[in-house]
Amino acid sequence: MDILKIPFVEFIGIKRVGNNLSLEFSNNLKNHIGTIHASAIFALTETQSGLYLQELYPQYENSIIPLLRSSSFKFKNATTKNITAIAWIDESIKSKFIKNLNTKGKAIVKVFVEINDSDKRIVAIGEFDWFISKKS
Repeated sequence: MDILKIPFVEFIGIKRVGNNLSLEFSNNLKNHIGTIHASAIFALTETQSGLYLQELYPQYENSIIPLLRSSSFKFKNATTKNITAIAWIDESIKSKFIKNLNTKGKAIVKVFVEINDSDKRIVAIGEFDWFISKKS
């Protein structure tokens, strides 16, 4: 699945920049104080977490159903700049995830994401717990 072809992702204007996703500041994304709306920042962050998993485990792309189970999110700085998302997972989780998925047919994996603006300031940080099950 091409994450950038999801209608909502296209609608708000998320774009790919190298291995990361970004969102350009625009009038359509402004909140009541003129900075990027919180929901746009969250959408970029959640989408980056999904893309990261898809690229980390490409062998499962057509055989699993990933569902966001929970998230923890903290806004750090408001911005009127373009923003970019960077994702990673704890190295110890990688093999545990594969083991659980292959033996139990399901697994939970936590993805960490940081949002930075074009001035390199941290705008937000998030943790996303994905529940992933094999298709029947």
